[in-house]
Amino acid sequence: MSKTVRRTLMAGTVLASTLSFAVLTLTALPAPAQTADQMNAAQRWIDQEFQPSSISREEQLKEMEWFIKAAEPFRGMEISVVSETITTHEYEAKTLARAFSEITGIKLKHDLIQEGDVIEKLQTQMQSGRNVYDAYVNDSDLIGTHFRYGQAVALSDWMAGEGKDVTLPTLDIDDFIGKSFTTAPDGKLYQLPDQQFANLYWFRADWFARPDLKEKFKAKYGYELGVPVNWSAYEDIADFFTNDVKNIDGVRVYGHMDYGKKDPSLGWRFTDAWLSMAGAGDKGIPNGVPVDEWGIRVEGCNPAGSSVTRGGDTNGPASVYALTKYIDWLKKYAPPEAGGMTFSEAGPVPAQGNIAQQIFWYTAFTADMTKPGLPVVNADGTPKWRMAPSPHGSYWEEGMKLGYQDAGSWTLMKSTPVDRRKAAWLYAQFTVAKTTSLKKTMVGLTPIRESDLQTQAMTEMAPKLGGLVEFYRSPARVSWTPTGTNVPDYPKLAQLWWQNVAEAVTGEKTPQQAMDSLAEAQDAVLARLERANVQGDCGPKLNKVQDAQYWFDQPGAPKPKLADEKPKGETVAYEQLLEAWKQGKVR
Repeated sequence: MSKTVRRTLMAGTVLASTLSFAVLTLTALPAPAQTADQMNAAQRWIDQEFQPSSISREEQLKEMEWFIKAAEPFRGMEISVVSETITTHEYEAKTLARAFSEITGIKLKHDLIQEGDVIEKLQTQMQSGRNVYDAYVNDSDLIGTHFRYGQAVALSDWMAGEGKDVTLPTLDIDDFIGKSFTTAPDGKLYQLPDQQFANLYWFRADWFARPDLKEKFKAKYGYELGVPVNWSAYEDIADFFTNDVKNIDGVRVYGHMDYGKKDPSLGWRFTDAWLSMAGAGDKGIPNGVPVDEWGIRVEGCNPAGSSVTRGGDTNGPASVYALTKYIDWLKKYAPPEAGGMTFSEAGPVPAQGNIAQQIFWYTAFTADMTKPGLPVVNADGTPKWRMAPSPHGSYWEEGMKLGYQDAGSWTLMKSTPVDRRKAAWLYAQFTVAKTTSLKKTMVGLTPIRESDLQTQAMTEMAPKLGGLVEFYRSPARVSWTPTGTNVPDYPKLAQLWWQNVAEAVTGEKTPQQAMDSLAEAQDAVLARLERANVQGDCGPKLNKVQDAQYWFDQPGAPKPKLADEKPKGETVAYEQLLEAWKQGKVR
């Protein structure tokens, strides 16, 4: 422990004793008025807002004492940070930012903007060197970008060096369940997880349990109506509800929900691991090695190509199969209006009560899906729906990631002046400290700490959250991961996806043509980065073009086209899944 940290802790202890004694006797010498006001504010926030917590009230007070002391050099400074607009970040911007300002004396402005705009602001700062924001919550999907460009602060170095005096002694990095997502190939932590949510399968458990529907389904398909294990079963269930059941309680129902508008969010649908669910890429957790779910092959730490002819899988049979199924299901089994919707427009639709299942549903919607009075919520507050692992496509193999997990993470930039960076780092830690993190998790339902997940409070909430707590408590959660380090420039590459996928959705191109164009466009970006040599030793080094068959003959991805892409459907009972999760299995 450094002398600085030791002095800080000693000062905090003395302060706590002084305040406590002053309250008891009313005659002790008072602490400085400003510090006393801040401690009073801390006590008020702890008692009125930051309950429950995974730590005791006394431990919460000690953390707040540390923040007050560490913030002294920055008192009165105005700091601005930014994140995308989701429930968790709204809580931070409206509640935690105000608490932080009252407790530390640092004026904090937390802006909420769309995810695409966050990346644009970050790009502007990276390209101009101008300090746009003092800290960013951006997806850990950018880990490969931050690691290679060298413009983001390596937090491992920061916490041990320049930022040591403003690093919370009880931060407990190993408690963060998303730590592996924000660690680069050099072994250093570049981002601090702030919130996490996965994409899982969502279904109407009440409908799936109906004897009449179960009987009809089994009579038609020869197996039980249950949670689909593979895409074949998902497709059968989608067809069954859309075309056989059609109406439930007088409401027209559909067996699938998605969105298809030409919009940046269409790209997220695919980069957020649609291809990995289909079975594109290689085995490996958190991401496929050497080919990831974007279809990018990496040799060592150098991106080597996206196209099959360079050993990539962006336009391989598994990827084309994924896009083909996406389009077929959207047009055959989803509500007619779904094709014209964006991510944010489609998200609330399952809560309206006419969707039987959704293959790819973000758990960030859990809070909105559990509001009293919704058609999908029982009178006692328990949900009529459940979440489960997403089914996998015919190219998927054991050992591959099974879905996506978003990990919005605090990121500091080297272009931010050090004093502002330190003050912003204090706020970043405040939003994830053990004092505040459990309450934030209960509000936004985007857990980040193992210690929070194991609390009695989460156990009590579990029955109303449709499987969220059970999923996150299970070691099986490691099969859901964000974009990994194979992607060397997320902002440049991500924008290529929606533009190319949209051409397949509209019918301008076949799925194969669209993925060929995407792979070619990605390789063009990689080639430019290689020529510019701006990413150091781990920048792109493209493989030479070879006949596709050469790569199909090699182990792993890209895999040759299967003779049968629709094997027999397979389902599993939800109760069996829950038991598997408890045992640390995926299913």
